[in-house]
Amino acid sequence: VQLQASGGGLVQAGGSLRLSCTAPRAIFSTFMDYDMEWYRQAPGKQRELVAGITSRGITNYVDSVKGRFTMSRSNSKKTVYLQMNNLKPEDTAVYYCRGPDSWGQGTQVTVSS
Repeated sequence: VQLQASGGGLVQAGGSLRLSCTAPRAIFSTFMDYDMEWYRQAPGKQRELVAGITSRGITNYVDSVKGRFTMSRSNSKKTVYLQMNNLKPEDTAVYYCRGPDSWGQGTQVTVSS
C-alpha cells in the first residue's frame, strides 16, 4: 500500500510537531486491519522503531520518547499520526512510517537547541 508522510519541519527544543502518514489508495476496511509503525533514522545511525499502533489501537513506544510522543490513528481518514511534544535535539532525524508491506517516503524533523 502506498504511504505518504508529512508534517516534519524545524522546531526549537521544547516545541511540538505532528507527523501524519496517509494511505490514500488503501481500502478503508483493509486499512483498519493494518498495524502501523513510525521509525526514525538520524545521520550516521541505524533506523530505529519509535512507535507502533495495532489495528485495535494499542500503542507502544521506545523508551526515549515515552511520555513525549503519542501515536494515534483515524481509520476513516486512513491516516496515522505521531504527536511529538517536548522535542529534543536528539529527536532530529528523518521519520518514516511503515505499513504491512511498504514504507512512506520520510519526513525530516530538525530540533534546534
